[in-house]
Amino acid sequence: MILKTIAAGVLMTIALPVAAERRDSSATVRRGVVEGTERLDGLLPVHVDRWGGRILLSLPAPASDGVAVRLLYTTALRTGLGSAPIGLDRAQPGPAQVLVIRRLGKKVAFELENPRFRATGASASEQAAAANAFATSTLWLGDAVDGADGALLVDIAPFLARDTKGITAQLNTSGEKGWKLIDALSAADPNSVRAFPLNLEFEARQTYASETPGPEVRNIAPDPRQVTLVVRHSFIALPEAGYVPRAFDPRGGSFATQILDFGAPLGGQIVQNLANRFRLEKLDPTAARSGVRKPIVFYIDDAAPEPIRTALLEGASWWKAAFEAAGFIDAYRVEILPKGVDPLDIRYNVVNWVNRATRGWSYGYAVADPRSGEILKGAVLLGSLRVRQDMLIYEGLVGAARTGAGGPNDPAQVALARIRQLAAHEVGHALGLLHNFAGSSQGRASVMDYPAPRIGLVDGAPDLSDAYGVRLGAWDTHAIDWLYADPAGGDPDAAARAKAVAADRRGYRFVADENARSASASQPWGSLWDDGADPAAELGRMMTVRAAAVARFGPAALGRDEPVAALRRKFVPIWLLHRYQVEAAAKLIGGVYSTYAVGGSGGAAMVSVDGATQRRALDALLATLAPAALDVPAGLIPQLSAGWSGESDRQTDIEVMRTAGSAVFDPLVAAAVAAEVSLRALLAPERLARLADQRRRDPAVPDAATIATRLLAIADAPATSVALAAVRRSVGTRIIMNLASAAADPASGADSASRIDQALADWAARQQARSFASGDDRAWALSTARLLRDREALAAALADKDAEVTVPPGMPIGSDDG
Repeated sequence: MILKTIAAGVLMTIALPVAAERRDSSATVRRGVVEGTERLDGLLPVHVDRWGGRILLSLPAPASDGVAVRLLYTTALRTGLGSAPIGLDRAQPGPAQVLVIRRLGKKVAFELENPRFRATGASASEQAAAANAFATSTLWLGDAVDGADGALLVDIAPFLARDTKGITAQLNTSGEKGWKLIDALSAADPNSVRAFPLNLEFEARQTYASETPGPEVRNIAPDPRQVTLVVRHSFIALPEAGYVPRAFDPRGGSFATQILDFGAPLGGQIVQNLANRFRLEKLDPTAARSGVRKPIVFYIDDAAPEPIRTALLEGASWWKAAFEAAGFIDAYRVEILPKGVDPLDIRYNVVNWVNRATRGWSYGYAVADPRSGEILKGAVLLGSLRVRQDMLIYEGLVGAARTGAGGPNDPAQVALARIRQLAAHEVGHALGLLHNFAGSSQGRASVMDYPAPRIGLVDGAPDLSDAYGVRLGAWDTHAIDWLYADPAGGDPDAAARAKAVAADRRGYRFVADENARSASASQPWGSLWDDGADPAAELGRMMTVRAAAVARFGPAALGRDEPVAALRRKFVPIWLLHRYQVEAAAKLIGGVYSTYAVGGSGGAAMVSVDGATQRRALDALLATLAPAALDVPAGLIPQLSAGWSGESDRQTDIEVMRTAGSAVFDPLVAAAVAAEVSLRALLAPERLARLADQRRRDPAVPDAATIATRLLAIADAPATSVALAAVRRSVGTRIIMNLASAAADPASGADSASRIDQALADWAARQQARSFASGDDRAWALSTARLLRDREALAAALADKDAEVTVPPGMPIGSDDG
């Protein structure tokens, strides 16, 4: 007994010091780890080692499942690449994702959860089954260091240096090749750590390398084999409870967050969408009009120069009227970003002024909680060169001498009017609104459309006095009311559905991107950069405006001491002034009026454009191919052929038409380019396929054979001069090649393809027996006929990329969003 007690006692005297030694060792390790660091207190404590480069995140004691904390995580770019096509812009944000940090033995895992899949309101086992059925993503494993009271310390500097934003993929899928992150040239920046009560902000300098850089990077980087970007990482507290999601409605005009809810009852929808919107809570929920707990505030980047900065503030402020109309008092405002405020801080909604090497799109981003659709931050990126491009157009229309002179035809004043509209448009996206490309069909009903400058004619000269709108449209006011306003009682989603029905009864039109951007899209209401309720009539008017603008174009478009060589670039948007109205008119052909109908809403969801309207649109489009409309004035050609002796400019290089060697302007290329614009819109394969179907029910609809016959008649039409005959042959080549391409495209449908093919065969057969006005006409016609009869040669010609007509870009260069 005594021996056992002594033995036990001996064991106890040995065991106690060991446990104490472990505790002391842990404390010693912790003290050693944080020694020489600066502690920053915020959402979580952070110990920063500015000399050693460590960034130690202090985590709460893990729960029984190892989870220490759940946060929202997002990235952004502190510095950009400066390339419009690639799109890695300063202040560009990434999506918000749910980040769970858990301990796994000696490691700490940073894992992205998958809140898209859930079983709302179901039992715990059903919820677990939904969550466990779908993969998560572990981003990183770091070494765990025990802290005080069970807390953890982990050095997150290696995590921050990783390519969590997907820069490698963005580079390699944007015309560049071989890019990869170089770990040895990438590191977190301990000098950029910021800690706030609801968010932590970190940065890393990341270097990407390629031995085969593409033209965009070669045009920008000092060493094109390596580009270095500063990436912002934001750790954000999960939003407080109380946010009420708004069910997405395809008629509402909002962005959405999609979830799959396996807890939906039988007969219910598993795939559900939640409208993205800010949390906006009335102080008095029972009042029709009330102040709010937390207003939505947007800040204008003070990097924007004056007077642009003020114009941005004015345009972004237009939304205040919509919130007031929806019953929110002082719920929305716009201010200039105060000095010292970090524009990437998740707490601030910022309109950023972004510079790039070439012009590109502007963007409005809504960083939203992936669980609910609640917008956490609005980030707008406005490309600074877009307004410069606008100035080229305005000066080409009314003359550079008017710049700075004041008045409605001062190009600078018109550009500021466009900036106001652009600010309202992109902030609208950041508030949660989609494009509405039907706005222009109802008299500027929405700033969420892409507005063409409304160009008038006064005494035969272009006039810009009514170029852009000056306020929100009726759709915009409705869209904010639908998205944000909740009834004092009852079901808010039911109230929103009633508003959507009421808007439809009032005749409001809404067309989003999927039925507007493509030249082959079917919806006549939805076009980009068009104007007017009647697309065909407006095309005719625009051709008159274009003729006046081309006739007046010349050195007056140049500023003082500006090289005459600049006329080649300034001429392109004037020569193609009608390009977007062409696309709008073409959508009447094979067109289908459609709505975003829902079950029980009533009303026809699809009505084809009547045959008479389609034929009127065809007449308007064919008029754009008349040789007289595509003949560059002879006196302009020497001015467009001025040389340039300096370095080449990439923006100019990609925006001018091909010359006839060196600086010599080629008017026949200009004719071919303008013809290509009309032919690509008219002969879009999907449009031809729709025509074959519509013709079955309405004989008045022009079929593919009618279109082909009328186009070939243009190629054969007599010319009133030798010069116009040359233009007609240039246009004729484009007609023949585009018809042949449409006939060979399976998307045109068998009926339309065969009718076009037969029309081409008949045309080729007629050429041998024709009489010709000149040897040039005979050579062209017979050579083209031989090509059409030689199937192999024709296929090779259609596949020859070098022979394609390159149409200079009109819309901002880059992706298809903006």
